[in-house]
Amino acid sequence: EATSASLNPAQMTLADIQINPLTPRKVDYQLYAPGEILSNGYTSYRVSPRVPSVVLRRHVALGDHVEQGQPLVTLFSEAVAQAQANYRTAWPEWQRVEELGRKTVGEQRYITAKTSLEAARATLLAYGLSASDLQALVASQQSVALGEYTLHAEIDGAVLRDDFEQGQRIEAGAPLIALADEKQLWVEAHLPADLSLTLGAGTRAEVVAGDVRVNAKVTQEAHTIDPITRTRTVRLLVNNPEHRLHPGQFAEVYFRFQTKRPVLAVPETALMRGADGDWTVFVEDHPGEFQPVEVKLGRALGPLREISGVGPGARIVTQGAFFVASQIAKGGFDPHNH
Repeated sequence: EATSASLNPAQMTLADIQINPLTPRKVDYQLYAPGEILSNGYTSYRVSPRVPSVVLRRHVALGDHVEQGQPLVTLFSEAVAQAQANYRTAWPEWQRVEELGRKTVGEQRYITAKTSLEAARATLLAYGLSASDLQALVASQQSVALGEYTLHAEIDGAVLRDDFEQGQRIEAGAPLIALADEKQLWVEAHLPADLSLTLGAGTRAEVVAGDVRVNAKVTQEAHTIDPITRTRTVRLLVNNPEHRLHPGQFAEVYFRFQTKRPVLAVPETALMRGADGDWTVFVEDHPGEFQPVEVKLGRALGPLREISGVGPGARIVTQGAFFVASQIAKGGFDPHNH
């Protein structure tokens, strides 16, 4: 069985065989991964009542951009009504005690009045009321309906979720509204579990969603493999100052790399499976004469593949390897008996 092939110039032209010397070089390459755009969990805010409440009025709708301090929803709660009443009672008592002074009223009454007011105040703040709500409670010219309170935006952002109706009863801690600061978003890319590649923080990538192309950086890499999709998740951070990207969109993520040191790499088209199943390349050792050489495959570098088993300078068939392989399989030409 022949283990080499001789081709004349006409055959080589006809089969469009291209030969390139193997030279060590640094390779720029990219890696594609499907992904999705998510709100940034570190800058998002979940608005929920801290006591069981009934929704009275909504002030924002899905997709609205809100500013910090803006009213979002007005609620009613029996627990808030009780706490407001306690505050209203404790306030004038504390005012009197403070005016008369510690010596006049005695230590016990002074401490009781102070503690009662502080407890009532702490309860209302814990329920989500603001300092200005507390002032309104005790301002003589303002009438406040006991039990009513309004939740305000803690951050600037967009309303991402608001699945509730007016009149609905909401339990403590149940999500009412999700606010997300869309100036920076997360992109989660899903990579094959068996990829032997480290994507450290700071690795650059390009994110494409629809007709928007933006640069992103890896912030963290999941070390666990998703048991269902068998993929590894890599999270990237992307700036979105013009709000062109939105949570929920699908994205294509292209990681950009350069090998740290020069490598020997060939196009995937140079690689053929030998008769025994090993990967081989064809080396031109004399003009028109080709020998199969077994190689071990290293990293995939975009359209190139790192190889070992062939030294630098070897002239390798990078295109038309299939034709050379078929000539060898047919018995080729005896190179010593032209």
